Amino acid sequence: MSTIRTSALWSSALALALTNLAPAGAQENAAPAATPTIDHGDNAWMLVSSALVLLMTAPGLAMFYGGLVRKKNVLSVMMQCFFLMALNTALWGVYGYSLSFGGDPKSDGFNPWIGNGEFLFMQNVGPTSPSDYPLEGTIPRLTHMLFQGMFFIITPALICGAFAERMKFSAMVAFTVLWDTVVYCPLCHWVWDGGILTYGSDHAIFPALDFAGGTVVHISSGASALICALVVGKRVGYGRQPMPPHNLAFTTLGAALLWVGWFGFNAGSALSASGQAASAFTATHFAAASGALAWAFVEWITRGKPTVLGTCSGAVAGLVCITPASGYVQPMPALIMGVAAGLVCCGSCLWLKSKLGYDDSLDAFGVHGVGGTLGAVLTGVFATNSVYGTEPLGLLEGGNLLKAQLGATAVTWGLGVVASLVILKLVDVTIGLRVSPEDEVLGVDVSQHGEEGYIFV
Repeated sequence: MSTIRTSALWSSALALALTNLAPAGAQENAAPAATPTIDHGDNAWMLVSSALVLLMTAPGLAMFYGGLVRKKNVLSVMMQCFFLMALNTALWGVYGYSLSFGGDPKSDGFNPWIGNGEFLFMQNVGPTSPSDYPLEGTIPRLTHMLFQGMFFIITPALICGAFAERMKFSAMVAFTVLWDTVVYCPLCHWVWDGGILTYGSDHAIFPALDFAGGTVVHISSGASALICALVVGKRVGYGRQPMPPHNLAFTTLGAALLWVGWFGFNAGSALSASGQAASAFTATHFAAASGALAWAFVEWITRGKPTVLGTCSGAVAGLVCITPASGYVQPMPALIMGVAAGLVCCGSCLWLKSKLGYDDSLDAFGVHGVGGTLGAVLTGVFATNSVYGTEPLGLLEGGNLLKAQLGATAVTWGLGVVASLVILKLVDVTIGLRVSPEDEVLGVDVSQHGEEGYIFV
């Protein structure tokens, strides 16, 4: 047995020596690169994250917004959120995903302004074929499509808070279809698919960081919400009649669902069950907590009582602010960003709106527009190479990222404002934006849907 073992050892040594002496090309030919395979843990996490983000629209946003309106309009707001889950799913499958993510940034024919027709009608989007495997290396393209589609659903739903209680349902549908096509799809391509705002892209004009949608989701929707509030006009009786939230229990539960769903929104944007996902999860939670505390303490100090609505709004403001930075900052800066969001967004909703006199019904601009802008800018301050990258990124590390963040923010604001203004004018001259004053007084639940949220016998 000893002789056999010795002979085997000599044979193994000889084979190893011959392998090492072989030309490099021969070794490469002998060992072709492995075919990409799905990481089932990453794929499972991304499917769960997709469900969490969908949860944010309904029931999360539907309950949050539904509780803030008067009871005669509760169904209309919930209908808008629920209907957009269906409408935007169809649009995303037909052309939205292709316009957002079509084209290879490394190819000569890549268009940095808009995606191509590569994925129209879900062609070339598959769960198993190696050629259709992952955008980021470990998940199928089909999973990536689903996850990104949930962002496509919730973003225009956020805008609904600005024109709640007075826009025609048909006008909301027309506005959303046009806004999705003209604003969301190009912006998504610019930021996340190698376009003009993608960090590290050869095509970038402002190579900014946006981990989970500070520009794509919150600034775009917030800027558009402000234009909607201004163009559609104030609600009948605004400033003269009390218009308190009709059900703060709904709003509180909706805010809690948003907080939980946001873990999929931000941590899922790592596109893997990785350390960066854990970091984003932590930053998200810390910012929400400190945002809630900041807004509550402002009210406690200035008004003598902290309100449930203020605390919920502060949590959402913290979540909005941390979104672009969640995968790039450590927990303590996340706490700071949450506090900043609570303070600044509180001032925007309680002081700026009153000072300027616009009717942003549910503070879509005050929270998402202002909070998203603040988050994009602070990403340029706090982003660190200890979480992402190998070079100093944020201002505190001596990086020059802040300039790109400011540039990307300005571009997003410009697109959202100009495109929304044109779309609203187009919809207004064709089908009209507002319900009649009589229908508005009656309530858009009845006038637009023929139903009531509450029937008392």
